[in-house]
Amino acid sequence: MNSCSIDLRVASACAIAGGNIDVMLGVELLARVGLATVLGIAIGVERHWHSRMAGLQTMALVSMGSALFLVLGAYSFDRTQDQTRVAAQVITGIGFLGAGVIMKQGASITGLNTAATLWATAAVGSLAGAWMWRSAIAGTVIIIAGNVFLHPIEVRMDRIGSRKGRPGRPTDYLFEVVCTTSAEARIHGMLVGTFSHALFQLRALQSALMPSGEKVRLQAELSTAVQNDAVLDNAVRTLGAEPDVRLARWATLNDAANWGG
Repeated sequence: MNSCSIDLRVASACAIAGGNIDVMLGVELLARVGLATVLGIAIGVERHWHSRMAGLQTMALVSMGSALFLVLGAYSFDRTQDQTRVAAQVITGIGFLGAGVIMKQGASITGLNTAATLWATAAVGSLAGAWMWRSAIAGTVIIIAGNVFLHPIEVRMDRIGSRKGRPGRPTDYLFEVVCTTSAEARIHGMLVGTFSHALFQLRALQSALMPSGEKVRLQAELSTAVQNDAVLDNAVRTLGAEPDVRLARWATLNDAANWGG
């Protein structure tokens, strides 16, 4: 057997092996990025369900993009270079993205939790991109559990502290009353009188006729430098006792997004 035929066999074997490596890397890439996307969707479902600014699509893209950058750093550059630099740049980039969702509304600042969730989702995507899939799944569960269970606890702690006289933080409220059309003027006056309080600033008061034509929805947007839920609880009891009032309720401006119709 001449040397030419041996060289051809070696070249053929190398080509087959190279093809298998490419297939393996392709499957591994799909697995890593696919896992990151699925975990991002899981986090995004919870965010979208609670009507947050960054929802399903944003969380999926952040997680998927982080995984792609980690794969890029692992396979595309010289192995002698520091491959953690890509992960560091992902963290920096997510910081700029998170800053874009933080907004000041009246006396309160919103979007901090959304920004933190984006940051944590990028970490999940990075873990999936590094194929630390157990840590990525565990991180996803912890993020979702934190967003679902910690927010109600925080709200309850604020309410308990407010009732006990502990100074609260600046808060924006939405107060809503549904009453009969004939009582609109009187209830409107009661709302203004109730919140003509030194602690509250009445930012807006809107009324809208409901589809039945027999009821009116009044909504008051309020700001306070110190959170005081007790005043709003008393207002609900006072207005709810009126015979022409069909509904009286309040929520912080962020939580009011979950009221629906």
